[in-house]
Amino acid sequence: MPLPWLDPHNDRQPFPAPDRALTEPDGLLAAGGSLTPPRLLQAYRHGIFPWYSPGQPILWWSPDPRMVLLPEAIRISRSLRKTLRKGVFTVTADTDFTAIIHACAAPRAPDQGTWITPAMLRAYERLHHLGHAHSIEAWQDGVLVGGLYGVAVGRVFYGESMFSRVSDASKVALTALATQLLRWEFAVIDCQMQTDHLVHMGATAIPRPTFLQLLDRYCPLPGHDAPWRLDADLLTALLSVSLL
Repeated sequence: MPLPWLDPHNDRQPFPAPDRALTEPDGLLAAGGSLTPPRLLQAYRHGIFPWYSPGQPILWWSPDPRMVLLPEAIRISRSLRKTLRKGVFTVTADTDFTAIIHACAAPRAPDQGTWITPAMLRAYERLHHLGHAHSIEAWQDGVLVGGLYGVAVGRVFYGESMFSRVSDASKVALTALATQLLRWEFAVIDCQMQTDHLVHMGATAIPRPTFLQLLDRYCPLPGHDAPWRLDADLLTALLSVSLL
């Protein structure tokens, strides 16, 4: 079956139904279109996200199963708990979205590229300025050392990427995000793809139909106003998160 192509000049054109996504490669649903805020928000609302390499057209994905982290299921290791007790990091939200996304876009190794293209950078910075995309920053001695960013629709947070320049920085950022979202009554953090790191933090794979049911229930609910700010006692609260 040929891959459906989206009109780059028509943001109202609907996506194909997610159950039409390919099984190989897993979840590839459509190509083309644009990265405008309406198109991106439509995609996330229906469990679809863009992911492509430089030189490729925009590719849209809806994998099955879907990796998710329920905020109440976040877990931390004993070693991370020791780090939290030492007060090594300061964690903030929406303080420097641009620095976070640029750090996430940096190649992980000299011979590796990045899927966060200049067009993607501009698109998510627009979403941030509109109050839809958010960042969590981990600081050490005033220096940005880790963090993550993603998109919120209703009470669902769609994680996009994270980075860490020192040990445990991204773990602290993710744990802070989950703890804060739990307080705001968010239902799910979309992790997209499975990694060992996410599994150890409490994420699990669920069938795509189950994921879409969660979106239908929680995306229409009112979210949390931008810019996001973390509760003052959040790092202390992290110490009560269950151990691995």
